Amino acid sequence: MPFGLGIGEMILIFGVLLLFFGGKRLPEVAGGMGKGIRDFRRALSGLDEESVNANQVVPAPQAQAVPTAEQPKQLS
Repeated sequence: MPFGLGIGEMILIFGVLLLFFGGKRLPEVAGGMGKGIRDFRRALSGLDEESVNANQVVPAPQAQAVPTAEQPKQLS
Protein backbone atom coordinates (compact mmCIF):
# COMPACT_ATOMS: atom_id res chain seq x y z
CA MET A 1 0.00 0.00 0.00
CA PRO A 2 1.21 3.54 -0.66
CA PHE A 3 2.92 5.30 2.26
CA GLY A 4 2.51 2.23 4.46
CA LEU A 5 -1.26 2.75 4.83
CA GLY A 6 -3.57 -0.19 5.15
CA ILE A 7 -7.06 -0.60 3.69
CA GLY A 8 -8.74 0.61 6.89
CA GLU A 9 -6.71 3.83 7.04
CA MET A 10 -7.37 4.58 3.38
CA ILE A 11 -11.13 4.08 3.83
CA LEU A 12 -11.08 6.35 6.88
CA ILE A 13 -9.21 9.10 4.97
CA PHE A 14 -11.59 8.78 2.00
CA GLY A 15 -14.59 9.00 4.34
CA VAL A 16 -13.27 12.16 6.02
CA LEU A 17 -12.60 13.74 2.61
CA LEU A 18 -16.08 12.79 1.46
CA LEU A 19 -17.63 14.41 4.54
CA PHE A 20 -15.43 17.49 4.27
CA PHE A 21 -15.83 18.24 0.54
CA GLY A 22 -19.04 16.41 -0.36
CA GLY A 23 -19.73 13.99 -3.16
CA LYS A 24 -20.12 16.57 -5.91
CA ARG A 25 -16.99 18.55 -5.10
CA LEU A 26 -14.62 15.62 -4.53
CA PRO A 27 -13.91 14.96 -8.26
CA GLU A 28 -13.06 18.65 -8.76
CA VAL A 29 -10.64 18.55 -5.84
CA ALA A 30 -9.00 15.38 -7.13
CA GLY A 31 -8.69 16.85 -10.63
CA GLY A 32 -7.10 20.01 -9.28
CA MET A 33 -4.68 17.98 -7.21
CA GLY A 34 -3.75 15.88 -10.24
CA LYS A 35 -3.13 18.98 -12.34
CA GLY A 36 -0.98 20.45 -9.58
CA ILE A 37 1.14 17.30 -9.39
CA ARG A 38 1.50 17.23 -13.18
CA ASP A 39 2.60 20.88 -13.27
CA PHE A 40 5.05 20.24 -10.43
CA ARG A 41 6.65 17.32 -12.31
CA ARG A 42 6.93 19.43 -15.46
CA ALA A 43 8.58 22.22 -13.49
CA LEU A 44 11.10 19.75 -12.03
CA SER A 45 11.99 18.47 -15.49
CA GLY A 46 12.32 22.01 -16.85
CA LEU A 47 9.32 21.95 -19.14
CA ASP A 48 6.90 24.85 -19.22
CA GLU A 49 3.48 25.12 -20.85
CA GLU A 50 4.81 26.78 -24.01
CA SER A 51 7.40 24.08 -24.70
CA VAL A 52 4.85 21.33 -24.10
CA ASN A 53 2.39 22.95 -26.53
CA ALA A 54 5.15 23.61 -29.10
CA ASN A 55 6.09 19.92 -29.17
CA GLN A 56 2.54 18.79 -29.89
CA VAL A 57 1.83 18.43 -33.59
CA VAL A 58 -1.37 20.15 -34.62
CA PRO A 59 -2.63 19.17 -38.08
CA ALA A 60 -3.11 22.14 -40.36
CA PRO A 61 -6.69 22.70 -41.51
CA GLN A 62 -7.24 21.63 -45.07
CA ALA A 63 -8.31 24.28 -47.53
CA GLN A 64 -11.83 23.76 -48.77
CA ALA A 65 -13.10 24.97 -52.09
CA VAL A 66 -15.43 27.86 -51.39
CA PRO A 67 -17.80 28.77 -54.19
CA THR A 68 -17.28 32.38 -55.15
CA ALA A 69 -19.67 34.75 -56.82
CA GLU A 70 -19.02 35.69 -60.42
CA GLN A 71 -16.28 38.26 -60.64
CA PRO A 72 -17.38 41.55 -62.28
CA LYS A 73 -15.65 42.34 -65.55
CA GLN A 74 -13.13 45.12 -65.39
CA LEU A 75 -13.41 47.95 -67.85
CA SER A 76 -10.23 48.80 -69.72
